[in-house]
Amino acid sequence: MAPEPRVRGPVPAPEGGEIVSDQVMDEIYAKVKTPSKYGVVLKGEQGNMVDSPSVFRHGDKWYMVYIIFDGRGYETALAESIDLLHWNKLGKLLAFQEDTWDANQAAGYIALQDHEWQGSYELNQHDGKYWMSYLGGNSTGYEEGMLSIGLATADEPNVAKPWARFAQNPVLTPKQPDVREFEDVTLYKSHIMRDASETLGYPYVMFYNAKGEYERIGMAVSKDMTTWLRHGSEPVIDNGSGISGDAQITKIGRVWVMFYFGAFWQPNAFETFACSYDLVHWTKWTGPHLIEPSEPWDQQYAHKPWVVVYDDVVYHFYNAVGNEGRVIALATSRDLKATSQ
Repeated sequence: MAPEPRVRGPVPAPEGGEIVSDQVMDEIYAKVKTPSKYGVVLKGEQGNMVDSPSVFRHGDKWYMVYIIFDGRGYETALAESIDLLHWNKLGKLLAFQEDTWDANQAAGYIALQDHEWQGSYELNQHDGKYWMSYLGGNSTGYEEGMLSIGLATADEPNVAKPWARFAQNPVLTPKQPDVREFEDVTLYKSHIMRDASETLGYPYVMFYNAKGEYERIGMAVSKDMTTWLRHGSEPVIDNGSGISGDAQITKIGRVWVMFYFGAFWQPNAFETFACSYDLVHWTKWTGPHLIEPSEPWDQQYAHKPWVVVYDDVVYHFYNAVGNEGRVIALATSRDLKATSQ
């Protein structure tokens, strides 16, 4: 079925915005940096690539939602861990289908996580369900064709069984009437957070990267998790060329922090961050990259962040491309190699 038409334009963004000072940016960098590379923590099977980790806590274990590419397209899977270092694969959450808008691409990312720095990292519910957003499409190949954003729900986020996909249409597509110039080719990874203070007048905020001329990060907002309105007329992160994408939001004190990756507007692909007081106007970090290629396993790309803090250690999961293929790797705020053996 064709996507439902949009009936209104983007929600206007507020003017101005407080600049985050150099001092605060330096303080944030000191808290979030992860100079110790632990190494590869998850590989694909039978030559498949794995990608885009998103890590959460449920009960007494950690779980990782990640995506698999086998040549046909993306599927979404689940792994578990007791220590954030050693991971056991559990099975698929979103698999290939037939004759649907998302038949050959379903790359999922957890939603509504406790985003407080050193918080619980548990997933919140809406309408009695756990939620996931996903990149979907019906073309085969690596991110081929028109990709859109869909939603799925589950009763138990820690069980490897199919999530229920929401409705028969995506909630955001690059062909809706209210689409903006920077997102009129295709949409990529999305990250949905719940803002209890409703900074923008809405409890649910989605950040997603999208491609027009090149790849940038935009926003949408919702009151009910099902109807999404684009927010503002411009992207919130734009580095002038290349790729800026795969946002993850956390909050440190009164500062919102967006981890994201950059590629090709500087050499290679790397992790960086930006800070904001209002979720709309972002001050970009211009100092050392949080993670960049330096090891055989990430010598080509080190990108697509997910960051959590546990027992005063920062764990920065990322997608690594190097001599072991496309895998999921980990960097930490202190060296854990000796203690993990």
